Amino acid sequence: MANTLAGTSSPYLQQHADNPVDWQPWSQEALDRAAAEDKPLLISIGYSSCHWCHVMAHESFEDEKVAELMNHYFVCIKVDREERPDIDAIYMDAIQQLTGAGGWPLNVFATPDGKPFYAGTYFPPEPREGIPSWTMLINGVAEAWHERRHEAEDTATRLTEQLVGAARLPGGRALPDEDFLEGTITTLQGLFDSFHGGFGPAPKFPPSMAIGYLLRMHSLPMARYTLTSMASGGIFDQLAGGFSRYSVDAEWTVPHFEKMLYDNAQLATQYAEAAEVTGDASFGRIAERTLDWVLTDLADPDGGLASALDADSGGVEGSFYVWTPAQIREVLGDADAEAAMTWFGVTEAGNFEGGATVLTAKGEAPEPEQAARITAALLEARDAREHPGRDGKRIVSWNALTIEALAKSFVRLGRADHLAAAERCAALILDRAQDDRGRLLRLIPTGESDAEAAGIPAGVLEDHAHLASALVALYEASFNPRWLTAARQLADVIIRDFGDPEAGGFFSVASDHEALIARRKDLDDTPIPSGQATAALAMLRLSALTGDQALRAAAEGALRIGAEIAGEHPQGLAQMLVALDQYLAPPCEIAIVGEGPAADALVAVAREHAGASAVIAAGPPAGDDATVPLLAGRGLVDGQPAAYVCENFTCKQPVTTPDELLEILDA
Repeated sequence: MANTLAGTSSPYLQQHADNPVDWQPWSQEALDRAAAEDKPLLISIGYSSCHWCHVMAHESFEDEKVAELMNHYFVCIKVDREERPDIDAIYMDAIQQLTGAGGWPLNVFATPDGKPFYAGTYFPPEPREGIPSWTMLINGVAEAWHERRHEAEDTATRLTEQLVGAARLPGGRALPDEDFLEGTITTLQGLFDSFHGGFGPAPKFPPSMAIGYLLRMHSLPMARYTLTSMASGGIFDQLAGGFSRYSVDAEWTVPHFEKMLYDNAQLATQYAEAAEVTGDASFGRIAERTLDWVLTDLADPDGGLASALDADSGGVEGSFYVWTPAQIREVLGDADAEAAMTWFGVTEAGNFEGGATVLTAKGEAPEPEQAARITAALLEARDAREHPGRDGKRIVSWNALTIEALAKSFVRLGRADHLAAAERCAALILDRAQDDRGRLLRLIPTGESDAEAAGIPAGVLEDHAHLASALVALYEASFNPRWLTAARQLADVIIRDFGDPEAGGFFSVASDHEALIARRKDLDDTPIPSGQATAALAMLRLSALTGDQALRAAAEGALRIGAEIAGEHPQGLAQMLVALDQYLAPPCEIAIVGEGPAADALVAVAREHAGASAVIAAGPPAGDDATVPLLAGRGLVDGQPAAYVCENFTCKQPVTTPDELLEILDA
């Protein structure tokens, strides 16, 4: 069977379509072939903007002799981890069980039915620094399979039993209290890098969810310092906005240059939140620049959002972004060049390969007019360079994260254009990526053909959970009942198709999903917030808005599985702690009835002073059968818009002025 990747929709798989390796996409046909030929599987997992995936492909997978070995000994399967997070999660857990570490490219050797017995990441073409070459590994694994097969199969059996993750955890655990949450802040303090911000040593990934949790808990020093350090470092694109995937050093200076939609969505949310919580407008500007970059470089004409920009341009990592002093002078002339090099830290020695410099913003900034002139000129010159590749697939969960960020940008920063972009993207998903059962696809189709949608993998828990959460945020930004109704329908789908009625919580794939070697309940936030915790958080907010206690009970089931574990690992399970805080917080529900400037003034006070756990509904007077239950039966007071506040299961007298509402909320 020859390489069949050319017929797939994944940009990553298509990148390997011309390899002499007889790659197959993940399919039952490939597994059946392995069983018929009695060959182990070589499952290679990566994604299109992964630099070291490209390096290994060029060094090994494009080599005819290496491919001949691979084809002889194995049935070779290529997996796009972004299209198939269900498969990636299983085998990433396997390598972590086997080696204690992981990453991409991820290369797994498995029995013909998919049970892993050995795994690794990048292997060079020649032995290097204690790492065997790829051909040495291929030959070694093949020999072990043929000479000591029973050992490999025993390892595979034992390992597979451990790969169900949190699905093994019993339900019904007691829930922690508020003191437990305070203890998690102490744990995070012990992990904090007080010199550079963030947590742990290099390489450093933006700790988006941990920052969000710290902001929510009003534990500001760690969050503020980290946000400031990242914004002034090279991980932030000082010219166009937007964040790279991670920093290779502890100082946030030199990034791995790929720019992912999900990172930028999460960070925009946290910077917008920080602007409100701290009162520092500079955080808001970073949020706006980040989302403006997303809408400029990743938005499609129909409103969907592409996944990423590559790290490489013309096969060279970072070449699109870095500058030498000579290049700066050529573009700007002497006076502006000196100011720019001081501002952006450009030196003759550089901080990157070949004496080039990754721009930072740690130097003295020019006056605004000169700064704008410098930025515009450098952007124009940079735009003439070869651009990084663009991964055009539109992943539902990543688009949902961005919808939520855009909605919160409107609420926190007043960007009406961001709200419009969020609504357009949400409408696109509901129109094109949701079937008549309410289930989502993994990707947003382009709409060009029904065959395209038929070939897209099914959506997983994270797609449904993040869209439900985004739609709740979109309702609270726009007060359009359409979004609340759609969120409620998604919550019902999650409970019906992903819920565990026995132990509680939610499986990562639906009950009718393709059978894999493990059906998992994933808890951690890597690389996006946990679908488990996000489903719980969305249901808690929906329960408060609708009065449906079944949603609260479903969320509680997830918390009983994951909350205690989150306390032990707050950096990696921060979204679960956010959901726990939502559960433990005294209920606060605010209904604002009426329209026009007076109602808008009440909404503004509620948004600024109600707190993160409060829910807000607003709209014209409605009867008992209102689309938004929180508004049901509530009307104007003396002909004036009114705010109805219920706290701790007790409702206050409705008020009609911002000062009266502020008095209630600050009490």
